[in-house]
Amino acid sequence: MLLTHLSLTHFRNYRHLEMDFAGPLALLQGRNAQGKTNLLEAIFMLATSKPVHALNEREIVDWQAAEEPIPYCRIAANATIEGRITALEIILTPRGDGINFTKQIKINGVPKRSMDLVGVLRAVLFLPEDIKLVDGGPSERRHYLDVALCQIDRAYCRALSAFQRVLLQRNSLLKILREQNANPAAPAVDAQLAFWDDKLVQHGAAVVARRHNFLGELERRARERYAELSAQREQLALHYLPSFNPGYLSDSDFELLSDGLLREVPSVTLDAAAVSAAYLRQLAARRAREIAAGTTLYGPHRDDLRFWANGHDLRTYGSRGQQRSAALSLKLAEVRTMTAATGTAPLLLLDDVMSELDAERRSTLLAVIEDVPQAIITTTDWDDFTPDFRRRSQRFHVQSGNVMPLSQADLSQEVDSR
Repeated sequence: MLLTHLSLTHFRNYRHLEMDFAGPLALLQGRNAQGKTNLLEAIFMLATSKPVHALNEREIVDWQAAEEPIPYCRIAANATIEGRITALEIILTPRGDGINFTKQIKINGVPKRSMDLVGVLRAVLFLPEDIKLVDGGPSERRHYLDVALCQIDRAYCRALSAFQRVLLQRNSLLKILREQNANPAAPAVDAQLAFWDDKLVQHGAAVVARRHNFLGELERRARERYAELSAQREQLALHYLPSFNPGYLSDSDFELLSDGLLREVPSVTLDAAAVSAAYLRQLAARRAREIAAGTTLYGPHRDDLRFWANGHDLRTYGSRGQQRSAALSLKLAEVRTMTAATGTAPLLLLDDVMSELDAERRSTLLAVIEDVPQAIITTTDWDDFTPDFRRRSQRFHVQSGNVMPLSQADLSQEVDSR
């Protein structure tokens, strides 16, 4: 899987960019706020269909797009995937309200849905703020699992999308029942909720089981990486924390896990059918509570995951260094897990992460770069990388939304100056 060409029009601070990638390593250098991260975000959006640093797609459209007869934003690329050239394209155009945008997606010139784009070009993105995976809120961790899984498992992506649609419908009903002060035991109420419970469980159980099993795959690889980063002094554990007991824990152990006290969790593979039965029981037992709240309190939209090191919850008790090592280990494990699941290594995108790492962590990360067919890396300082690594890389300078390849004269001058 190789990215060969990237084209941007009115994306972030790129008014227009045409960029060719000629090899497995591309190194982009520039000061902060010049557009390096924006370029990686554009590539990752072609892999996932969604922006990274934006609450809505309007935020990624360059303000100068308004100067066009028909304002638009375009992200396009050519990639070699399974030996064939594949053209990917996302176009954003304003709707009549002037605020929201319509997204058009094409693969090899054929219009497609967003779901069809996800996973065609697979990528793993490293950002300095990925420490939020450890010390941030549960939504950060759920979003991470969803983005990673949707790139490798279309069935998961469909189940997640269906669950979210059913969740909106069920929440709407619960809100109405709360406003009506409905009796949870009334036959009419039971019939209405039973219909949506079945649909919620059908899709939600598949999401819970797949996330749990995926995290088990990640843990095996992340544990090895974390041990390397801690010089074999610490052992990492990753625990998926569902909002209801899926059945493989005793009620007392589930309460301990929920409170962040349970350090040893049995390694099991969850079956969606078994999760469905436990989920349905939970909804039936907590029906009065959900009607009183006017919203769905149980399901994958309320789940979380925990990071442990030597028996300590890293979110609460971990040092900044431990949290950073755990987040890095997770992303390194994602590369290997995605490769094992699909048979093809993903594109690796690294955004100025070297400046956050000590020499040992840099060495571990550079070793992973050698395992992928292509890595695109940004930096503020060429000296974050060894002379040999720089020589093997296609190098660019980024300034004010312009990307300039280093000429042979530039490279020769750098060698002479040393």
